[in-house]
Amino acid sequence: MLPATGDQIMQMAWINQTADTAPTGENHTDLLVANCLAAAAAGDISAYYDLGFAFSTGSHGAGIDLIEAHKWFNLAATQGHEEAALCRSDISEEMTAREIAEAQRRAREWIAATCHKAA
Repeated sequence: MLPATGDQIMQMAWINQTADTAPTGENHTDLLVANCLAAAAAGDISAYYDLGFAFSTGSHGAGIDLIEAHKWFNLAATQGHEEAALCRSDISEEMTAREIAEAQRRAREWIAATCHKAA
């Protein structure tokens, strides 16, 4: 994974703003990921990207998990997030075909689950 670009860092800005007012310590990082997941559940495309970034770099309390990162980048990319498409392509080079298939399966599950909640 390449170092974060200025655009990637800017995409994480709303999480960092939350960090300024969130509690400190172990619960702090859990809160950041939880807030991001809540925003993603509401359909926030930037949150999809932010989760992909967190899982691909192991930042904001998320462990490095390329399958989860691919899933979130894929969800953002399908909604037109160009940087997410580039990141998805980048991490795909480090993944097996089986891992990519699993990430795609998880993305489809997320879409199905969130569509049912909205209905």
